Amino acid sequence: MTKSTQPANPDFEAVIRESFGRQNLMATLGARLGQVAPGLVEISLDASPALTQQNGFVHAGALVSIADSASGYAALSLAPAGCEVLAVELKMSFMRPAIHARLKAIGRVLRSGRTLSTCAADVLGFEREGDSVLVATMLSTVSIRRSAGAGV
Repeated sequence: MTKSTQPANPDFEAVIRESFGRQNLMATLGARLGQVAPGLVEISLDASPALTQQNGFVHAGALVSIADSASGYAALSLAPAGCEVLAVELKMSFMRPAIHARLKAIGRVLRSGRTLSTCAADVLGFEREGDSVLVATMLSTVSIRRSAGAGV
């Protein structure tokens, strides 16, 4: 493990799982938190008619939401204890319509900084386990800041 992927908080996984449990939007979408590792977080989503746009594809807003959360939590996995994250910029590129039964956002840290981290997330579409295609990709900048209750 390189220095840039060393977790500063040994309890990062518990912090991320607890925080994810408080995200009402993720619950509304039916998103599930998967793998949580230093610098990498996965969030899955099953397609449903409630998440589609007018052409029957999973709406871009749902894809952006899981990619944004996966990237943010990947950044949080390398942040010191008592910190929180907030996206300050993101760009999403869509490669193909999201027509798949299951989608997974895989967020990863490209560069971890003291106040800003650069992250990327790929959204993969699955029809069957192990058979995936790239649906979208995101590049984001995430702010690392002390939590409001951490004595800032």
